[in-house]
Amino acid sequence: MIDKATIQKITDAANIVEVVSDYVHLVRRGRNYVGLCPFHNEKTPSFSVNSVRNFCYCFSCKKGGSPVNFIMEKEGLSYRDALLHLAAKYNIKVEEKELSDDERRQMDERESLLAANEWATTQMEKALRDTEEGRNVGLQYLYQRGVTDEAIRKFRLGYNLDTGHALADLAKLDGVDIPSLIATGVLGESQRMPGASYDRFRGRVIFPVLNPSGKVVALGGRDLKGGMAKYINSPESAIYKKSNELYGIYQAKSEIAKQDNCYLVEGYMDVIGMWQAGMENVVASSGTALTDGQIAMIHRFTENITLIYDGDAAGIKAALRGIDMLLSHKMNVKVLLLPDGHDPDSFARINTPEQFREYVKTNATDIIRFKAQVLLRDVGNDPQRRVAAIESVVQSLSHIPDKVKRNVYVQECSRILGVREDVIESAVEKSRGEIVARQIKQRNQSDVERIETDNRNPHPAVTGNLRSMKTKDLLEQYPYYPFERAIVFLCVRYGMLDFCEVTYEDGSTGMIDVMEYVTDELQDDDIWFSVPAFDKTINCILQLKTDYDLAKQQMAENIAAERESLLKQGYDDIAQKAMNVAEIKREERMLKERVEKEMTEREFNFSRYFIEQRLSSHHDDDVRHIVTEAINSEPPLSNIYLRNNPVSEMQMETERMHTLVQRSILEWKNELLNQKISAKMKSLNGQFSQSAPDEVQTILMEIQALMEKRGMLAKEIGDRTIGKKI
Repeated sequence: MIDKATIQKITDAANIVEVVSDYVHLVRRGRNYVGLCPFHNEKTPSFSVNSVRNFCYCFSCKKGGSPVNFIMEKEGLSYRDALLHLAAKYNIKVEEKELSDDERRQMDERESLLAANEWATTQMEKALRDTEEGRNVGLQYLYQRGVTDEAIRKFRLGYNLDTGHALADLAKLDGVDIPSLIATGVLGESQRMPGASYDRFRGRVIFPVLNPSGKVVALGGRDLKGGMAKYINSPESAIYKKSNELYGIYQAKSEIAKQDNCYLVEGYMDVIGMWQAGMENVVASSGTALTDGQIAMIHRFTENITLIYDGDAAGIKAALRGIDMLLSHKMNVKVLLLPDGHDPDSFARINTPEQFREYVKTNATDIIRFKAQVLLRDVGNDPQRRVAAIESVVQSLSHIPDKVKRNVYVQECSRILGVREDVIESAVEKSRGEIVARQIKQRNQSDVERIETDNRNPHPAVTGNLRSMKTKDLLEQYPYYPFERAIVFLCVRYGMLDFCEVTYEDGSTGMIDVMEYVTDELQDDDIWFSVPAFDKTINCILQLKTDYDLAKQQMAENIAAERESLLKQGYDDIAQKAMNVAEIKREERMLKERVEKEMTEREFNFSRYFIEQRLSSHHDDDVRHIVTEAINSEPPLSNIYLRNNPVSEMQMETERMHTLVQRSILEWKNELLNQKISAKMKSLNGQFSQSAPDEVQTILMEIQALMEKRGMLAKEIGDRTIGKKI
């Protein structure tokens, strides 16, 4: 177990912008950052990162949360392991006892496979350097290919000894999970000797495949003895889907974002060779046809991609693969064919980085122009082949989502193909219409599937048994669910903010916060939360009160010291200026107002975000999910209100808080009265059937009293409809 103090240290250190940037290229937009969502393929950024609130969220797929929750979602880790992941990132020491055999067996499959791959990679790195065979065979091969020691370390290259069972024997000695090593393809199962295992990569140089967070998800092994299979690779598993991975992405992601461009090549050595030549923004598809998943991964860091291939027929064919897919992802694509006889690795070794970059700059061609020129070059005087070439170019143009960009390419292709612009444009728009129609059909089908899923799991904020309940069954079991949910969400967002002034029995006055107001209101009417997950979340908020009071006192002291420092510095600056008395007074007044406003907003934001920052990383799944959803379901004030009442963001938050808290409590109480009236009406019908006039009269009086109370609530709520939407 990780102690509470260490957990707090980890969550305090984890910066959401830094954590998300390991996976996504973020662009600043106002006070927030945006990028392409790492949880689903998208072409337009919908993933928002708020540095002030230390929180991220995708407005499309609804995933995100605190740094801890983000890592749990992205890496498929448990709460504990996500904390360990962040502790390692921020060099925070975590004291934990050694895992027992039972605990090791209980590790989920993904973590077991990652641990197996990491262990195997480390052992093969050592074998390359520390064994005679590794140095004489594996290391010698890499040196002959021009691979430097720096690159060997950077890409974690290794060697699997050629004994056939070196790793298998070592795994048994180290107590490593053999089934996990077999599942990742590090070991194979012997067909002749049941229960025995062998090294699948024996006698091969090893190229580990790392995901964007640096975890080893697969291995590639290069044969050095002229065997039938030049390369063998890890099989697909719970941690490795070949179509979703790119070799070198972990080493290249920062440079891709910095250069705002990605070079895409085919093989391991191509990546390493270009990296050594200073072209560090390079990744490889590892010989596979480019996929949606791979393109989406690149798109998270840049919109610009340059395909680099050999200049032979195979290279040209490879360059033409995946064009339509790249264009549909709104990528800006160029292609570069290298001189005959060269691949990226060999070309990088005979040129300086400056020469290579200049060659790319001079010879890289826009992908549409490249395709049109290549196809026309091969058609000769054959009209049918010319028509087929033009149709192929038209098909590619129709995959470009942006109409302006399509029209620019139409003009260019009209000139290259020798076909009237209006003819190409008409063909492109027709093809585009067919593509859009297919996309709509697919989207509608996806919506049907999503709705069916939502019906099975209608409330993602509530875990456990509630997640499997349909809306009808949920409301039958918890009739006040939507009203309780609204209150819990408001308590998460505003719980520690001052709400109103009250007068106590002794005549003194004081300020109470939202949580105190809500609990007092509910206890006055003897009501509380019926949904267990909501009750648990509210209790967690109430338990934060002591920590909040202590933290607020410390924060107030810090702000007071900073206020004094800012004012002193400001007065000193004013004194240095040549101004008359009136100007000095005006400057000092403006300084005080500016500093006071800044300090007031600091205090407000501290209280505003205290609960969500503490509970969005809570160990309990129910609490963490409820808090995450609450943060991202803030109802805005009406445009009419904002237009007629120009206010600061802090004032707007306060107005929203008072309006929604009071209204939500009244609506909950109103629904309670509705339920009581409904129950009394049923009881009344029963008494009528039994001819009990005294009981009937009593019930009628009770109903009358309840309806009068409901009428009073209605006046407070107003004429607005009380909805039951969830």
